[in-house]
Amino acid sequence: MHGGYQRKRRRPVAEINVVPYIDVMLVLLIIFMATVPIITQGVKVDLPQTAEAESLSEDSKPPLVASVDIDGNYFLDVGDSSDVALSDSELTAMVQAHLQLEPGVPVVVKGDGAVAYEQVVRLMVLLQQAGVPSVGLMTQPQEQK
Repeated sequence: MHGGYQRKRRRPVAEINVVPYIDVMLVLLIIFMATVPIITQGVKVDLPQTAEAESLSEDSKPPLVASVDIDGNYFLDVGDSSDVALSDSELTAMVQAHLQLEPGVPVVVKGDGAVAYEQVVRLMVLLQQAGVPSVGLMTQPQEQK
């Protein structure tokens, strides 16, 4: 005899402990929440929703054309100063002044075909800093062969 003490047999528990998985999920959620604002930085550009390029209507105001040449110089087609290279601060100030005089004027970026993409993006950032809500890109129709 065993002295009156009898052992109970326990069945093994067949449950999965999910607490570590929840911890890992929350850490991943925090990482994604922290990286999304970094990924989505950039210049907002309204792209046309048509197959062909849109042109400005005849009754709209003449557009304000900001240009960048092959050397990275910036120009603004306003009055007599369309052939004078402008610094970043001069361009921003002139665009702000023009938008105060004519708030609904469309703004178009004209860039040389061989200019570095970085220069065009920098021009668009300057226009955004000047308060331009949307920017159009000026193109030339492709010649028929």
